[in-house]
Amino acid sequence: MSRPDKPVALVTGASSGMGKDIASRLMREGYDVYAGARRMDRMADLEKTGARTFALDVTLDQSMADAIGLVQAQSGRLDVLVNAAGYGQYGALEDVPIDEGRHQFETNLFGIARLVQLSLPMMRAQRSGRIINISSIGGKFALPLGGWYHASKFALEGYSDALRNEVRQFGVDVVVIEPGGIASEWEGIAAKEADRLSGRGAYGDMVAKFRKLQSGQKGAPPSVVSDLIVRALKARDPAPRYSGGLMARPLLFLRRHLSDRLFDRLVMMSFR
Repeated sequence: MSRPDKPVALVTGASSGMGKDIASRLMREGYDVYAGARRMDRMADLEKTGARTFALDVTLDQSMADAIGLVQAQSGRLDVLVNAAGYGQYGALEDVPIDEGRHQFETNLFGIARLVQLSLPMMRAQRSGRIINISSIGGKFALPLGGWYHASKFALEGYSDALRNEVRQFGVDVVVIEPGGIASEWEGIAAKEADRLSGRGAYGDMVAKFRKLQSGQKGAPPSVVSDLIVRALKARDPAPRYSGGLMARPLLFLRRHLSDRLFDRLVMMSFR
């Protein structure tokens, strides 16, 4: 049944990390939250606290169409779409199979783009809405071993810029969130992928240094990202981008002001 007194939000990737924290926070902020992810069992706690949970795979068109159809049938509107689903495909570019690179883009870019296509008719009809795309500071610069991940986030940044200017005429805002290091499963998965694909080949030494670098870092809590989203949602005229998390602002500052060569040197110092 619909809850007409509440604004409606759809959050993807809600089974863990940032996505789960965002869904929980939006419920506390008074939103009627639809929480989607592949791992339904890991959203049981969200369901108990009032979220409408459902299976969602952002690489399958029918799954995404069913999700938006559910929101439209039950609530008749969509005020906020938070695209939080994503992962990091790590490994040297020479080693990562092209099909795995394509899958990275299917998840981190094309799934987002398709959900936006499906959501916009409702938002245009109501002349309002906010689309929140979770990018990364890694959408502004690239580190070794993360080429496919960074490429997908660079693409998401450009996609979001074009989308923002297309849909503002309909009262729809597009906001990009650029987290730095956040405590989640992401780091462990990225390190395992780098080791699986490149840990015993020509790039093995680099992978070992990457794993050492990852183990020495402690990311900010996911609530940092949720805070940024709430800030964007409460703003009358939200900024195009918000950043936060471990080293986010200093690294973005350095990338803006250093030459490519100097920034490369800075990056490679961390792999010594």
